[in-house]
Amino acid sequence: MIRIANGQGFWGDSVDAPARLAREGPLDYLTLDYLAEVTMSIMQKLKRRDPTAGYATDFVDLMRRILPDLVEKDIRVVANAGGVNPQACLRAVLDAARNAGVRGLRVGVVLGDDILDRLGPLLAEGVTLANMDDGRPLSVIRDRVLAANVYISSFPIAQALQMGARIVLTGRCTDPGLVVGPMIHELGLAPDDCDRLAAGTVAGHIIECGAQCTGGNFSRWWEVKGWDHLGYPVVEMSEDGTFVVTKHEGTGGLVTVDTVAEQLLYEMGDPKGYITPDVVADFTSIRLDQDGPDRVKVSDVRGRPATDTCKVSIAYLAGYSATGQLTVSGPQAVEKARVAADALWGRLERAGMKYEETRTELLGAGVVHGAIAPPTAQPVEVILRVGVKDSDKNNVERFGREIAPLVTSGPPGITGFAGGRPRASEVIAFWPALIPKELVKTEVRVEEV
Repeated sequence: MIRIANGQGFWGDSVDAPARLAREGPLDYLTLDYLAEVTMSIMQKLKRRDPTAGYATDFVDLMRRILPDLVEKDIRVVANAGGVNPQACLRAVLDAARNAGVRGLRVGVVLGDDILDRLGPLLAEGVTLANMDDGRPLSVIRDRVLAANVYISSFPIAQALQMGARIVLTGRCTDPGLVVGPMIHELGLAPDDCDRLAAGTVAGHIIECGAQCTGGNFSRWWEVKGWDHLGYPVVEMSEDGTFVVTKHEGTGGLVTVDTVAEQLLYEMGDPKGYITPDVVADFTSIRLDQDGPDRVKVSDVRGRPATDTCKVSIAYLAGYSATGQLTVSGPQAVEKARVAADALWGRLERAGMKYEETRTELLGAGVVHGAIAPPTAQPVEVILRVGVKDSDKNNVERFGREIAPLVTSGPPGITGFAGGRPRASEVIAFWPALIPKELVKTEVRVEEV
C-alpha cells in the first residue's frame, strides 16, 4: 500500500496543512498543487521582471520548515511549484537544504512544458494551436500571449523518482499527475496499463483540491466537525488500483461517499471521457463504498488509451478591468443603491465613456444565487459593487475616479469607501489548445546537495 497525501489545493492554501500531514501520520508521498491557469501568466510576468523568479516561493519556505520531517520519515514530495521557472525553484530548494544542514538530498526537476518561446516556430510549421472552444487560430491573439504551457505526462515524474529524487518539481503537469507519477514509479505501470492509470487519475482528482474532499466546501457543511483543524486528504493506494480516501486520525473534517462524490464532479466535462496525457478515465465506472469512519473505498475504475495530443494552457492579455464598491445603509438601501448605480453610469456616459462590459451587483439583495435564494426581507444595508472591462486602459481609469463622489453627491447612507480609487488591472484570458505529443519534449534532471 502506498500512502499519498495532498497538502495544497492552490497557491495560497493553508500554510500549515503540509506540515501537519508530514508530522501527524504515516505518509510515503506528499503532493502539493500550486498551479491554476491564471497562475502561469502571473509567474511569467514575475519572471520577466526577475529571471530568478516565476515559481511558488511558498514552497521553498515550506521545505525549510519540514525538510527534517521529510528526511526522518522518508517522505517524498511531488509538487508543481516550479511554475514557469522550475530550475530556479530547484536551486532555491537546494540552497534551503544546504542552509538546513541536510546532505545527500536529491531533487529532481521536469522540464519541457513551457513552450512560450517556441510559439513562433510552431505556428510557422503549421501548428495552429486553435482555440478548443471556438476554433480560432492562435495567430489572432499571438501578440498578446503571456504564457503557454503544456499539460505534460506523469511518466517524467516517475522517471525522476526512479533516479532517486526525494523531491520532484514540475511546471504545468496535470493536477492528478502529482499522484499518478508516484503510482507509476511504485507499481511499475506501463502506458498501456489503462485501468490502473485511470485509478491514479481518479485518486489525484479527488485529492487535488486539498480539504475540498474531506469536508471543506461540502454542501452538508453542518455535519462537519473540527473546522479549526480540518484534516487534508490521504489516499491509500493498493497494487490492484483500488484505493481508500481518508485523513489522519484525530484531525477534523469528514470523509464520506458524499464528500468524495462532490469532489468527483468538480471541473467535470464528459464523465465517460476524462482526458489526461496518460489515459482517458471513465468516471461513470467508479464505485464508492464507505469503508469505515472517514474512509471511502474507490474501486472498479476503468480507463482507455491516451490520445495523441496534449492540452496547452495559453494565457493572453484581454484588456483591463476595475471594480469598486460602496456600502449603502439605512431604510430603502436597495433602492438607494440602484439610484447610486444609475447615477454613476449616467455620469460616465455624459463624460463620453463607453465600455465593452459593465457590471452592477447588489450584495445582500440576492445577487449571488439569484432566484435560487431570493432575499426574504428588505435588507438594511447592501454592498453596491460596480465594475468595467475595456481594451482602453484610460477609460477604465476614468471609471475609478467616479465612485468616491457618490458619497456626497448620491443618496444618503453611503459609506465604506476606502483604499483609494480602483485602478485598472490586466484581464488575463484563457486559450485552451491541443498540440501533437511528438512535439512535446520533456527533460528530467536530478541534482544532489
